[in-house]
Amino acid sequence: MLTNPTIEGLHALKLPAMAAALTEQTGSAAHQGLGFEERLGLLVERELAEREQRRQDRYLRQAKLRADAVIEDVDFRRPRGLDRAQVISLAEGGWVRSHHNVAVVGATGLGKTYLACALANAAIRRGHTALYLRASRLHDQLGIARADGRFARLTATWARIDVLVLDDLLLRPLNADQAADLLEVIEDRAGLRSTILTSQLPIANWHQAMGEPTVADAVMDRVCEQLHRLELTGESMRQPASQQAKPTRNPPRR
Repeated sequence: MLTNPTIEGLHALKLPAMAAALTEQTGSAAHQGLGFEERLGLLVERELAEREQRRQDRYLRQAKLRADAVIEDVDFRRPRGLDRAQVISLAEGGWVRSHHNVAVVGATGLGKTYLACALANAAIRRGHTALYLRASRLHDQLGIARADGRFARLTATWARIDVLVLDDLLLRPLNADQAADLLEVIEDRAGLRSTILTSQLPIANWHQAMGEPTVADAVMDRVCEQLHRLELTGESMRQPASQQAKPTRNPPRR
């Protein structure tokens, strides 16, 4: 008799998963033999699980990851200098909790963006926020924000993100303003948040590509203090067009 009012009350308390689970329990003979605490525990577990799933879905939408990538689909079979143990360790998220950084470098086509997004996805699954930005668009957004007075607000927003993915860093040498803006972003995060940087340029050449030596020193000091390096080598992972046209049963690994 009390089931309907209880379900309505759960909805009023914004506990829809518990309400749905209670409805299922009411019509299930398997649950009738369970005690009160067992059934209540199942209801609470259902609500917690669905809340966690909603949180993950929300964080993934906000992250705007370029690739729908997960660590489970990373291809370790093709030789490209990728250390399976290192990647699996990073996927566990300790580097995010410790506010370390990750650099993924190598020639085009080696799966740098995919790896970066997979690591960001893994961080999201462990409760962290993330955001993907192409480095060129980061500079564009900062330039616009500086012109209309939103610069401080925008950089403060980015500073609160647990994992910031900066993709295709230093495709072109930076001018003085771009180097200074990059320092602002990195400075806000140093020792407080984590950053994933991908680049075709070897890390040893980053300093020169930033132009102003003093600014470059500051950026490199903050980025490299606690840096996990994934340095990829080998042939491009991208298949020729003739092979891409062939239907595949499973999505390609990267």
